[in-house]
Amino acid sequence: MKKLLAMLMALSMLLGIVGVASAEAAPTKLTLWTFIDQHAQFYNKMAEEWNKVNPDKQIALEATVLGYDDMHNKLKIALQSGVGAPDLCDVELGQFPNVLLGQPQLVVLNDALAPYIDTVVPSRLSIYSKGDNHYGVPTHVGASVAFYNVELLEAAGIDYKTIITWDDWSEAGKKLKEATPGVYMGNVETTTQWQTSLMLTEQGADFQDNSNPDDPKPTINTPELLKAVQTQQQWLKDGIAYICPGGQVDTEEGKAWLNTNVCATVIMPEWYMSRFVDEIPDLAGKYAIAPAPVFEVGQPRSIGLGGTGTVVTLTCPDIPLAGDFITWAKLSETGESMIWDVMGFDPVNTAVWDDEALTHNPENKFNKYFLTNVFDTLNEIKGEIKFVASTSISPTMNSYFSSTLWNNLYIDLLDAESELETAQEAIEADIF
Repeated sequence: MKKLLAMLMALSMLLGIVGVASAEAAPTKLTLWTFIDQHAQFYNKMAEEWNKVNPDKQIALEATVLGYDDMHNKLKIALQSGVGAPDLCDVELGQFPNVLLGQPQLVVLNDALAPYIDTVVPSRLSIYSKGDNHYGVPTHVGASVAFYNVELLEAAGIDYKTIITWDDWSEAGKKLKEATPGVYMGNVETTTQWQTSLMLTEQGADFQDNSNPDDPKPTINTPELLKAVQTQQQWLKDGIAYICPGGQVDTEEGKAWLNTNVCATVIMPEWYMSRFVDEIPDLAGKYAIAPAPVFEVGQPRSIGLGGTGTVVTLTCPDIPLAGDFITWAKLSETGESMIWDVMGFDPVNTAVWDDEALTHNPENKFNKYFLTNVFDTLNEIKGEIKFVASTSISPTMNSYFSSTLWNNLYIDLLDAESELETAQEAIEADIF
């Protein structure tokens, strides 16, 4: 009898254990592709955090890092064929128009974004949208700011806080050149257009007319772009700006040039902070962050540049779960805190911009590097952050810019009016 009772108790305990195990749903496997190793690390960490606070909605995330071209090409083929797509995928801003062609094979994320929609910078959702439908979750704002080398400027008797317009900037550059020959006020780009995009947007213009997203038109031969490029040509003629090695500061050669401490201004998106901290450590304590100059007071002082939108594909086995996870990972205060603390990106959820325990933490490595706090500037320009369109014609335009237009304008200093007219014709011929 005792043996029988013992057997019955053991069986009861075993059935209880099985019952508990069966009550706990197995984690849902979600696959994710990205082309940035740091992003994969971030998503894995956020999956761990998600599982801690969502015991009833566990996920098993499988993040894979692929090469930029390889990943985007595989994604496009998978979406077209309906076979082989990951459940979630990072899509770089310049590539995003390609995955929205025709009927997007991506999940509309409006419902998943709803809890955060009121505090997310609107322009960063727009760039990953088609009509009223949002298809991508942004990673950062990428707000353009001015990084001023205070040491170089003060040595020439210049207070960066008095620089409001591009005219102010140019006059400061002439004063700097006279006081310290061999030191430049800034740089002019030939392999990209971070700075030119800002100067164009300040004037309310764009590289293209996107009034009909399905039929964008290049707008190169315009008074606004002419003003932007002629202004930079004049800097080069006056010797106050330099074409740095690599054609821009976000190259290995460009960062090495910056590290020689001969450049007083860097106009770049906020995410360039990470380049300073991680790759240009010798200049720690020299740079302050401020709003970028404008042509006229009252113009918007910033533009969101660069970025990655994370999508959910229609073949995902649990679309609501994937949508809730990725929006929480990238837009919740938990996720945004990690995006800032670890990667130094400006969070797209502006609700955290006022959390001084996070933004003004004296132990934060980005706060330690710079003389001023970037969130003071971000809050000042919060309502002014615009964007340039990225559409199906953007790759063709960008290729012509980097291979031909900027070299003709800034290296050869050819006539700007003629070059913009030629560029308009050449790009239209390529596209149409």
